[in-house]
Amino acid sequence: MSQEVFEKANALATEIRTTAPSSPEEIEQFRIKFLGSKGALKGIFQEIRNVENTRKKEFGLLVNAIKQEAEQKLNTLKEQAETASESGKGDLDLTAPGEPTTLGSRHPIAIMMNEMISIFERIGFVVAEDREIEDDWHNFTAMNSPEDHPARDMQDTFYIMNDPTMLLRSHTSSVQARVMTEQKPPIRIIAPGRVYRNETISARSHCQFHQIEGLYIDENVSFADMKQTLYYFAREMFGETKIRLRPSYFPFTEPSAEMDVWMGTETEETKRLTKGTGWLEILGCGMVDPAVLENCGIDSKKYTGYAWGMGIERPAMIKYGIPDIRYFFENDIRFLQQFSSAI
Repeated sequence: MSQEVFEKANALATEIRTTAPSSPEEIEQFRIKFLGSKGALKGIFQEIRNVENTRKKEFGLLVNAIKQEAEQKLNTLKEQAETASESGKGDLDLTAPGEPTTLGSRHPIAIMMNEMISIFERIGFVVAEDREIEDDWHNFTAMNSPEDHPARDMQDTFYIMNDPTMLLRSHTSSVQARVMTEQKPPIRIIAPGRVYRNETISARSHCQFHQIEGLYIDENVSFADMKQTLYYFAREMFGETKIRLRPSYFPFTEPSAEMDVWMGTETEETKRLTKGTGWLEILGCGMVDPAVLENCGIDSKKYTGYAWGMGIERPAMIKYGIPDIRYFFENDIRFLQQFSSAI
């Protein structure tokens, strides 16, 4: 048995000497095969139990010599490979122009959202974000929506399966509710984000879209303050223009209004956008209903506030001349590449 083990060791030594790896991958395979934790040398070391006691020392010396030879060969191979790699660099023309790097494209919704955020940040508003899967209280009840309000109907809201108290938020007003319950006035925030409504998908509407809402609560906040803030936004976004506020209804504001921006009727495009009136509706707004303040633990006798909200897709469609809202969500590379130079 001892002689067979010695022959096996000598055969392994011969294999190590004759193996000639050249590439880095082959050198690594050489290391794993002969010197790895489960390699051939470890296996041959374990054969010492089959060697007669009088020859164990001789066998140990032989295996150690084979291991040292393998390690030396591995080091030599690595040095040769590194030298070859270094010498190959001399073939490079360092004066040649580099390959151009392809830039990614920022999504038009992100471009528009960032522009809106920047406008309001310049007058002291801060961004507030929160969850998209929301509970019924923050999405509806806190916002003064009674149980029989149409917005609670399953035709409008995506409820979570097997849990009628959880839903995909239908507006970012839920962020306002969470901020009002967690912070004390003064509060001055904007809440951008994705919202969901169970609507038929078409060129003008989608079951998911983006909103940006604003909220300002402090002592002695008036409707005039809100009007001036929104007029500032309209000028920054659309240039020198005028606005108008029309009476409207929202369950969480009283009084409420719709805001239109004057686009004019000088071109066919503006006539189409405004249906010939020259006015384009861009947002809803109003003074925060005292019931909403009380629901969120804010003294409505001491504090007042205003809130507003608008979609982001429609201004983006106007700015970039996009005829179909579905383009925003299809991830068509041909569509997105048009915005590769946008900031």
